[in-house]
Amino acid sequence: MITPLKDILSFMIEKQPNNPLHGITLERVLNSLVEHYGWRKLASRIEIRCFINEPSVKSSLKFLRKNPWARKEVEDLYLAIQKRTLPYENQNK
Repeated sequence: MITPLKDILSFMIEKQPNNPLHGITLERVLNSLVEHYGWRKLASRIEIRCFINEPSVKSSLKFLRKNPWARKEVEDLYLAIQKRTLPYENQNK
């Protein structure tokens, strides 16, 4: 028997209800920031060499996974953007 997706998602939410990044991959976070800012503006907000010199998602993910301080900065920026955009998106529904 296959477990329905909604049951899996509700279990995941119950497991970590206070973690806003739960279930969101680092790759998704990074791609959202690149889409929102572009590499140049992202590099000006978070000064990380892999965002400046020949940036790519692959090299950035590798760096972010090895450096918790950089990952935290990226995740904090992502959460700040989500806080600003979500209320606006909900008003339009």
